[in-house]
Amino acid sequence: MIIKKFQGKTEDEAVEQARKELGNGIVIMNVRQVKNKGLFSFLRAQMTEITVALEEESERYDSIAETKPLKALPKSAANPAAKPAGPPVVQSAAQPITQPIAKPPEIVKHRPSDIIPEPLPEPAKSSSMLEEKLESLQTLLEQQLSKPDEEKPESEEKKEEHSEMYVFLRLLYNKMIDNEINEKYANQIIDEVDKNNKPNMPFDYALSNIYQKMILKFGKPQVIQPAENGPKVVFFIGPTGVGKTTTIAKIASRFSVDDHKKVALLTADTYRIAAAEQLKTYANILEVPFRVIYTKEEIEQAINDFRHFDYILVDTAGHSHQNEAQRSNMADFIRYVEGSIEKEVYLVLSATTKYRDLLSIADTYTEMTNYKLIFTKLDETTTLGNLLNLKLYTGAPLSYMTYGQNVPDDIEDFNPQKTVKQLLGGKA
Repeated sequence: MIIKKFQGKTEDEAVEQARKELGNGIVIMNVRQVKNKGLFSFLRAQMTEITVALEEESERYDSIAETKPLKALPKSAANPAAKPAGPPVVQSAAQPITQPIAKPPEIVKHRPSDIIPEPLPEPAKSSSMLEEKLESLQTLLEQQLSKPDEEKPESEEKKEEHSEMYVFLRLLYNKMIDNEINEKYANQIIDEVDKNNKPNMPFDYALSNIYQKMILKFGKPQVIQPAENGPKVVFFIGPTGVGKTTTIAKIASRFSVDDHKKVALLTADTYRIAAAEQLKTYANILEVPFRVIYTKEEIEQAINDFRHFDYILVDTAGHSHQNEAQRSNMADFIRYVEGSIEKEVYLVLSATTKYRDLLSIADTYTEMTNYKLIFTKLDETTTLGNLLNLKLYTGAPLSYMTYGQNVPDDIEDFNPQKTVKQLLGGKA
C-alpha cells in the first residue's frame, strides 16, 4: 500500500499530479487546505493538499490468512475471518472504511458528507469533534502504514497478517505505553475496545471508543466543596518536596480572592521552620488567619476559634512514607477531627515520581485514611500515564493538578478530556 500527499492550487490540480505519478487506480483518503508559511504567506494563494492511497500489485490477493497478534495485544483485533474477501483499503482516522473500488480508472472521493456516521455516545458527539481533539493520531497512523518495507515484517506473509484495525490498535497501545501507562491497564483498555470490534468498523469509531472509556476510568474531578454546616477542615498529606505548601496557598487564594470565602491556614509541620514561614507569608498576603499546631488539643481549639469560617486548610509535615513514627503522629491528627466537623484529606503527589514509588506511597497513606488525589509538577514531565495508573490502582478520585510555582495561577481542576487527549498522542 502506497500512501502519499500531493499539493496544488486546486483540488483538481493536486489530483492530476497524483494521477500522473501513481496512475488512475488511486483512492483519495483526505482533502484539506494547507496554510501558507513565511513572511509573505498572506500574498500567496492557499494550497489544497490531498492524501491518496494506491494498492500495489504484490498486495492484491483473494483471501486473508489467519492473523497472529503481537504480544500484549488481543487476538480478535487482527482476525481477518471477520473481514470480507478482497484487498484492504486504508482510510484516515477521520474517515469511515469503505469497500474497494471495482473500476480502477475512476477516482472515488470518500467524504464525511457521503456517509451517515453512527451516533457516538458522550463525550465525543461526532467524528469531526474527535478529529479536532486528536488530530495528530491521523498523521501517526499514516506514518505507521507508510513505513519503508525494511521497517515492516520481513516476509509478505507477515505483512498480510496485520489488518488495518490491528495496526491502528497497536499504534494506540504503543502511545499509551510511551506515556508510561502501566501495561496492565493499557491491555485492559485495548481488550475492552477489541471485544466490540466489528468488520469494517471505522477508525474514528474505535478511537472514540477508547477516548471515552479512558475518560470514564478517570471519572469526574472531585474538588473541595463547602460544608453543609460549619467549616470544612481539609488536610493535605504527602511526602517531602511534592509542593504541598504551595498547593495550599493556591487553593486558599482561589477561595479567599475569587470566591470571597473565609479561610484559615494551619500548619502541623513543626519539623521544617521554612515551611511554616512560607505558609505564614502566604497568609499575610491573603490577609487570612494563620496558626501553628503542635498537639491534637490545639487543632481542636483552632477549629472552635474558626467555627464561623468556610474553610480551615491544614498543612502537614512532609516526610518519608517509610517513617512510621511520623506517619502515626499525623494519623492521630487526622483521626482526632471527627464528629460534627466535616473533613477531607488530599494526598499530594508529584507527577515526576517513579511509578513503583507512587504505589508504595499510596499504600502507606491508604492505611491511615481515605483520600483524594492532587498531582503537582505537571510542567516538569512529558508523560502523564501515572495519573491514570494511580487512579486505577487506588480508586481515589482526582481533584486538582498544578503545573508551576506561580500563586495562585498554576493550578486547575483535573481535566480528564485534556489528559486523555495527551495520553493518546494529541496536542495539549
